[in-house]
Amino acid sequence: MNIILAQTSHLPPFTLNLWHDAQTMLHYDFMRHALLAGSLLSILAGLVGYFVVLRHQAFAGEALSDVAFTGALGGAAFGINPLVSLLVLTGAVALAMGAFGERLRGRDVAIGTVLAWVLGLGVLFLSLFTTQTSGKGTGYSGVTVLFGNILGITSAQIGAIAGAGALVVLALLFLGRPLLFASLDPDVAAARGLPVRVIGLAFMLLVAVTVSLATLAVGALLVFALLLLPAAVAQQITANPTKGIGLAALLALLVTWLGIVVGFYTGFPSSVCISLLAFAVYVLAIGGQNVGRYLIVHRLVAESTDITSINRERRARSAGG
Repeated sequence: MNIILAQTSHLPPFTLNLWHDAQTMLHYDFMRHALLAGSLLSILAGLVGYFVVLRHQAFAGEALSDVAFTGALGGAAFGINPLVSLLVLTGAVALAMGAFGERLRGRDVAIGTVLAWVLGLGVLFLSLFTTQTSGKGTGYSGVTVLFGNILGITSAQIGAIAGAGALVVLALLFLGRPLLFASLDPDVAAARGLPVRVIGLAFMLLVAVTVSLATLAVGALLVFALLLLPAAVAQQITANPTKGIGLAALLALLVTWLGIVVGFYTGFPSSVCISLLAFAVYVLAIGGQNVGRYLIVHRLVAESTDITSINRERRARSAGG
């Protein structure tokens, strides 16, 4: 991390020659790693995030990001590979949430209490890690867990992301049609014989893997933005599932690339730039949609007023004649 900060403090300025700027960025190994890892993670987050939004499971994504914070720091504190501890803990919690299903609704107080306890446990692990492990060459820190460090991703981590991400994509291809059916109308899907409960459990496990991998890039606190905002924008733009899934992945990819570039030239954390850009795209999409609706309504009202005036004139002429 210190090496990367030292490197980025002497980077060339941004110019209007985009081709030269791109060559300059790709000259650095850490930027090539960041763009490759960011591409894999953003596409994965866009694909999975579309179904998270479609199934109204945003709270599950937020809860798993809290669990990811505790899992990563627990592994770091006890000398376990943080990615392994992330996958194990988030996977276990995701399966538990999927198993309870509808029974979790209406239990906001209990769920909030459990999540508060999980975060408290994460703070304990952070304290243990800071006092016992940090500074011993692990390359890991509490800040990395919270806000990510996509510029510090190694080749080995890219390999793990690519392998796990490929499995998630294959699972989505296999579950795609039944998952979409179960998401849109679970009652009818169950009546048709689809194992809705099993599909839900499998999908929650895919969400857990995606959250665990994305935590490496944007951190546990910001993974929520990359997972949900591009998908939410895609669903605002189109109701077609196929187009929506592709658009969600494309938006996540573009936001990630632009966030990395902005972080490279400004010195701000890339994960924060990615999250802020995703939020900006969401605000623009919602604002543009509302403006469009207002203009349509205004035009319809104006046309209705014109028609009413014309009819009145006709009736007045008829009465006068």
